[in-house]
Amino acid sequence: MYLKQHTIEKEVTIAGVGLHTGVDTHMTFVPAPPDHGIKFQRIDLEGQPIVDADVDNVVDVSRGTSIEQNGARINTVEHTLAAIVGLQIDNILIKLDGPEPPIMDGSSIQYIEVLKQAGLEEQNALRDFLEVTESVFYNDHERGVEMAALPLDDYRLTVMVDYNSPVLGSQHASLNHISQFETEVASCRTFCFLHELEMLHENNLIKGGDLNNAIVVVDRVVKEEELDKLASLFNKPKVEVKKEGILNNVDLRYKNEPARHKLLDVVGDLALVGKPIKAQILAARPGHAANVAFAKKLKKAILKGKNNAPKYDPGMPAVYDINEISNMLPHRYPFLLIDKIIHLDEKTVTGIKNVTMNENFFQGHFPNNPVMPAVLQIEAMAQIGGILVLNTVEDPENYWTYFLGVDSFKFRKMVLPGDTLVIKCELTDPIRRGIAKMYGRAFVGKNLVCEGMMTASIVRKDA
Repeated sequence: MYLKQHTIEKEVTIAGVGLHTGVDTHMTFVPAPPDHGIKFQRIDLEGQPIVDADVDNVVDVSRGTSIEQNGARINTVEHTLAAIVGLQIDNILIKLDGPEPPIMDGSSIQYIEVLKQAGLEEQNALRDFLEVTESVFYNDHERGVEMAALPLDDYRLTVMVDYNSPVLGSQHASLNHISQFETEVASCRTFCFLHELEMLHENNLIKGGDLNNAIVVVDRVVKEEELDKLASLFNKPKVEVKKEGILNNVDLRYKNEPARHKLLDVVGDLALVGKPIKAQILAARPGHAANVAFAKKLKKAILKGKNNAPKYDPGMPAVYDINEISNMLPHRYPFLLIDKIIHLDEKTVTGIKNVTMNENFFQGHFPNNPVMPAVLQIEAMAQIGGILVLNTVEDPENYWTYFLGVDSFKFRKMVLPGDTLVIKCELTDPIRRGIAKMYGRAFVGKNLVCEGMMTASIVRKDA
């Protein structure tokens, strides 16, 4: 899995008819900055409202997943979202001039193809994963649905479907690595049973449905007049049933294509948690309602851990190493108190300070009981905050950052030799007239050691 966030390099457009609305829609994928996330925009509506791809915005799961926000609805988003997750794209704006993404061939492969034409661009921010540290379970006993997310330092999925049908019985599908999505899952199309077609049509659904964008499973004896009626319904000269119980509209791309498509739907629906996931996902008989309910449980796990310490993996690449930090900040030994920056976006920064017994200040500050001075903890935090402020200008080497003040600082635990300080600073307001206000927190492991408000100014060196 990618460690850094990604967007696309340029705008690309795809067009087609929506499955349920039957409306022809142009959909344009637009690059977006770090930590933007996945957002849709209805450019055909007044004010061009934005709809976040968020599970809290789900309003319908009857025959697909639909989201709504700011008076705008986007229907059947799961195939689009699955392609975005499959390519490990974190930040993108999706502009539509209609209410529903094009159904295309009923899979995600054409979305994959157009996004690859746009190209992927790595961004200077680490991905913020939803890491499942304790197993999360979901059960719907009435529908026989069971889903689980188990701890794993990767993203793997296994899906089982069972329709108690002589044609479409029990099937399994697995995705062992997200990089396999394009070749193993993306081309698998949506499916339905023959008896569902007329019901869907009578309920004003599948207005854009066609026998070329779905697999139709026939699990009972069908009379000739019924097939003729179906052919008339979809403007086909003739419809026949193949020996394996599939209408003659398509050939299966995989023997377990229905199970693979259900896995595709799970990937797309779970994108609504808003973060890339690290977990082993197991799903038995999933559907959109269950997927969304499960995504809500996973999002609760995010909110529960929102105030926890940023996770620090020493093996992950730095956003800025010590040489790059030295090029930005004027500080030098013994007052350069940052070792590396591990996360940086428009509003937040996270940096590392390794504390060793070799620090010069331990010679005079409680030499027989070495404790890092509180004022130097603030200084380390201020330097990391300075990186955040300098990141807002195009030529940071031409600016100074000055520390103006602190407010409401609290020191909760002592910092000792051998500790690794993980420090996160976040802008509390937009920078105005060169003045930045930010809130900083420092952790050792999962323990909060200090926190408080800081104010800094940014000034050109030639001013």
